[in-house]
Amino acid sequence: MSREYIVGLDNGGTANKFTVMDRAGNYLIDDLIELPSRVTEGPGAALGALKEAFEAALTTAGVARDQVIGVGFDSPGPASAVGVLSSKGATNFAHRDWWGFDFRTALEKLLHLPVVYSNDTNAAALYAHHRHFGAVAGDRSSVAAIVGTGLGGGVIHEGHMIKGAAGMAGELGHVQVPTDGLLRDGQPVPVCNCGFAGDAESFASLTGIRKNLLPYWLTQYPDHELHHLDIADAAKAVRGFGERGDELALAIFEQQAMAIGRLFTIVSNVVDPDVYFIGGGVLEAEEHFRDWLLDRVRVHTLLRDEQRDVAEVREVTDLDMAGCRGAAVAALSALGH
Repeated sequence: MSREYIVGLDNGGTANKFTVMDRAGNYLIDDLIELPSRVTEGPGAALGALKEAFEAALTTAGVARDQVIGVGFDSPGPASAVGVLSSKGATNFAHRDWWGFDFRTALEKLLHLPVVYSNDTNAAALYAHHRHFGAVAGDRSSVAAIVGTGLGGGVIHEGHMIKGAAGMAGELGHVQVPTDGLLRDGQPVPVCNCGFAGDAESFASLTGIRKNLLPYWLTQYPDHELHHLDIADAAKAVRGFGERGDELALAIFEQQAMAIGRLFTIVSNVVDPDVYFIGGGVLEAEEHFRDWLLDRVRVHTLLRDEQRDVAEVREVTDLDMAGCRGAAVAALSALGH
């Protein structure tokens, strides 16, 4: 029996997602299915959960194990280009046994199949690129900013993910952006969890709202009802207020849009991509608010006339499945020829 399929596995802080893709790039699983990732219990439990997800993918798609070429696997970072987790751990890998753990090799040994590793936001960026460009993906370039708890990203050149020497290419969230005209008078320069001040993630992320933007803007609106919530709950509620046109919330999202636009402006002078993608929880909102935010990012992305004629800012779609699908694309590129 010929080997014709790639299994894509997306490992997250709470859930694993999966897909199966054939050599032609068709996905055999349409619906999102999530299984517990068990990463907080350490590598043993997490690897067992990934094996369950792998087997569930085969069952759901109706594919036999001996038809599988290999596995595309993604996880949050920081990790090396080949899937060795940071020696200092990370938000999703706080258990001491994760520190410096070779995640890719361990999964490869467990499944007895080749495993190709990708950072989760790199994988999402790769999927967005291929979904948007289709047959001409190999002739195009794109960058993606994925705004969630943090700000992840990815750089795709001629259809291929740029990983970098240490696996840290595409860390757009930690690019420092100019703050002149972005911050209001008296507003502190935001600080990121990575230690940088004024990087894109310190503005454009849920963490940036909680740590930096919301505490300042609450001082400007002393009677706002968000004062009655815990700061973490209030930060999560800001998007809902933005959808309703609340002034404080729109001021926060205007700053986020300006920070992302300045990030894309910097990237335009380094990569000059065909498309600037933006995705994540910030866009999982009512259509009128999503369109408003995308338009504000476009306004603040300062491209040259020649670039504006050929480039565009677009939304990442199918984000829930983007990780596992992008991981599968990366694995097919590496193993399928």
